[in-house]
Amino acid sequence: MKKIFLKTLLLFTLAMGMYSVVNAAEQKIATIDVQRVVSQSAKVQALNKEQEKKILELEKWIEVAKKDVDKQQTQEGKEKLFNKYRTTYEQKKNAIISDGQTKMQDIMNGISDTITAQAKAKGYTMVIAKAVVVYGEEDITDDVIKAINGKK
Repeated sequence: MKKIFLKTLLLFTLAMGMYSVVNAAEQKIATIDVQRVVSQSAKVQALNKEQEKKILELEKWIEVAKKDVDKQQTQEGKEKLFNKYRTTYEQKKNAIISDGQTKMQDIMNGISDTITAQAKAKGYTMVIAKAVVVYGEEDITDDVIKAINGKK
């Protein structure tokens, strides 16, 4: 019984090995520098500028709030107004962060869709991040950058 099991296991292992060799020959693999794609995305660059602008506006608002608190005559008035501004600041800051994260996720989904479309159009069966590949000849990074930025 044990010999039959071992023979069956050996045959199964050999069959899987042969399948892997045959299947590997059918694979067409590309690499992509995801970090470069993201950093060169016009949408990501626009989002970064938008976030920087919102942060500058928030910093200006903070300066106005500080001046407003300093104008208060009593310590109690200062503390009350400070707490009001602190709550508003937290809400504004969280809104900026949340909005940025939502927009970035949408952009990343679009980049992922573009990578998939480019890979399928070129007949690739797999795309692997360049950061985890020691060697790979087929790099589709430039094609994806052009596609996400609307260039042909």
